[in-house]
Amino acid sequence: MTERPLFSLSIRQTIALLLALCLSIPAFAQKNKHINQDHQDISILSDSATLTKSDYLSHLEKVFETVNKVPVTVGSFKKLTPIAAHLTQDEAALALLKSRLSQSDRTPNLQNLQMDQTLLKELQTNNTECLTDLDEYEKELRELKTEILNLRKDTVLIKLFTLPSMRTLFKDEFAELQKKHLVMDSLLKTATLSINNLQARTSANLINIKELMYLTDRQLDAVSIKAFGKERRYLWESSTRKGKGLGFRKFINGEQEISGYYFVYTRSSRMLLIFTCLTFFFWVFFNFRSMKRHDRLEALDDFSLLNPQPYLITFIMLFTLAPIFDLKAPALYIESVQIILAILLTFFFRKRLSSKLFYYWCIFAVLLLAPVFLRLLGIPPKFQRWLLLFLSISSTVFGTMILRKLDEQEKRYRMILVTGYIYTIFAFIAVFCNLFGRFTLTQIFYSTGVNSLLNAISLTILAKVFVEAFLLQMKSSRIRKGYPEYFDWHPVISGLKRITGIGATIIWFIIFTTNLNIFNGLYESLMEVLIEKRTIGNFSFTFGGIVLFLGIIWTANFLQKYIAYFFGDTGDDDIEDNKGQRSKLLITRLVLLIGGFMIAVAASGLPIDKITVILGALGVGIGLGLQNIVSNFVSGIILIFDKTIRIGDVVELSNKKGRVKEIGVRASTLLTEEGAEIIIPNGAILSNNIINWTLSNNQMRIDISLTIAKPFNSTEVVNQIRDIIINNNNVFINKEPVIMISPVSKQNSNIKIYFWCKDISNADMTRNIVIAQIFEAFEEKEIEIV
Repeated sequence: MTERPLFSLSIRQTIALLLALCLSIPAFAQKNKHINQDHQDISILSDSATLTKSDYLSHLEKVFETVNKVPVTVGSFKKLTPIAAHLTQDEAALALLKSRLSQSDRTPNLQNLQMDQTLLKELQTNNTECLTDLDEYEKELRELKTEILNLRKDTVLIKLFTLPSMRTLFKDEFAELQKKHLVMDSLLKTATLSINNLQARTSANLINIKELMYLTDRQLDAVSIKAFGKERRYLWESSTRKGKGLGFRKFINGEQEISGYYFVYTRSSRMLLIFTCLTFFFWVFFNFRSMKRHDRLEALDDFSLLNPQPYLITFIMLFTLAPIFDLKAPALYIESVQIILAILLTFFFRKRLSSKLFYYWCIFAVLLLAPVFLRLLGIPPKFQRWLLLFLSISSTVFGTMILRKLDEQEKRYRMILVTGYIYTIFAFIAVFCNLFGRFTLTQIFYSTGVNSLLNAISLTILAKVFVEAFLLQMKSSRIRKGYPEYFDWHPVISGLKRITGIGATIIWFIIFTTNLNIFNGLYESLMEVLIEKRTIGNFSFTFGGIVLFLGIIWTANFLQKYIAYFFGDTGDDDIEDNKGQRSKLLITRLVLLIGGFMIAVAASGLPIDKITVILGALGVGIGLGLQNIVSNFVSGIILIFDKTIRIGDVVELSNKKGRVKEIGVRASTLLTEEGAEIIIPNGAILSNNIINWTLSNNQMRIDISLTIAKPFNSTEVVNQIRDIIINNNNVFINKEPVIMISPVSKQNSNIKIYFWCKDISNADMTRNIVIAQIFEAFEEKEIEIV
């Protein structure tokens, strides 16, 4: 009984073991499967690290791409050849300047020293720009070399270029690459050498320029101080020094050569001058052609300076304004301009001046040109002083005599009168400076006095020419648009004369102070005052900003005032078809005013945030004291865009009737039939009832009332009156006239006549003509008008 339990226990253990074994087999298989998958992933990764032929080709492609980039980059350095040419020219100019400034046997000319200073500044700017371009090229070249060096660190390329099997496999690619490498290496070396060479030359030029600028400034200071001292012997003292003609010729050749360099480096200002003169020429030429095409040249009979072929006056304008565009030009250039201008004015005056005045002008031209020709002939300095003394004395006597003989009509040109006194006084001062050895001052005072009078005469002519050109523009515009030929142009011309007179005076003053060699000092002193920043509380400003602000505002106001006159519109013309254009002109004027204000604020440099605060503070004052002004301003803008009334409309406001002459930003002007001008605030126009007779058309109904005695034939009377009305050219026949006859008594009948006139401006005249013709017709028919 004891053995049976033990046997059953062993059987149970065996069965459990078998079950465990069966369950462990799938788990082991699953585990073995995961292990095999892990080994498979690692093998995949190891296979991908093997380089293929396509991998080597992709790296070779990078090499070819970099190598091909070299000729493209070097080929983009297109400025190298022009820079080399410019540097050669600059080096020649610097060598000439250095030779001129180092001369000790000749006193330097102030005008030429200032020109040298300008030329050196231009050379400095050019060389700085060249150095910037060269540095940019060097940077691109350095980046390209860095990219080539980075290719040498590529391990794939190292393996590709070191293994013989790879070189054999890519034999064709290596052969082509070898050719490209030779070209690349040559280009890189050539470009690097060229850039380094040009950089060295540019740096050397900049160093020489700084040295020469210092030498020029030092000589300018020395000459300015020396001019007031005794430069040469007194004129009555003897001298053993002999003039050297060869040295003078060499000096003149140097002047011509340095002038050539100056014109090469400073041509932009002269291009602007030529463009301005060409614009003026074609402006005048086409206006004259327009007048000729409309057969109205007789309207220009009062023009004394302009003609249909304005060649001479354009050349006078060119050489008159030339000094203002080249304030520091070479003395040889300035003298040449003076000679040509004097010759041109001689041709201009030949038929316009009386024989006496033309004779005086010829004497002045000789006194002007003689020193220049003496200098060009190379006369020794001793004889130059004696001849210049004679010319100075002659100028003093001539100026005094002319000033005494001028009549009242000739004295009305104030600029010429003032410069006549300056010419005489400066000639007198030149005499004493010459006697006491101040030869530089002698030349300065004599040439400045003569040139100031020449410039005053030419600028006076030029100012009058601009006035006539503007008047020509007005007349030609009016004729092209069908306006009446006659208009009151005197107020416009008087305003233009003031503007052109101020402009001519400013130009004359700049040239005058430049000839005296004091313009730079005055300009620098003025700029110091204008650009110095000043502070009031938290508000900072400069006088220059305020002047610029006011100047732009004044210019905008001037343009908006004269823009309509430029197109021939004076506001007095009864032209129905022109109202649309007048509205455009009004909008243009408004844009000029608002745009001018915005530009003035932006250009002046005034802080806008502070201006906003100030305007906000002024809001209270606007709300109280300036309410009407702001209301009128806004009302003016509304009138301009709403077009309730337009310039040229016939309107009635309360008991005022007239034609609208002007719509301003504050008030509008009505021109009555009696010629009175009524100024009405724009706010009053919008706040009252407006009767606009010409808002949609220019027609007006006319009524006539007559009383005639019986007997008469009613049908015959009506037909006769209708024929009279219809045959009148001023009657609008599309609207049938109405004629009504009604008896008043046994003896009389009343006739009511209604018809339309084409133009309201001709209404009264049309009415009177029709009444007169009716009276004549009734008289022939023996119909009595009571």
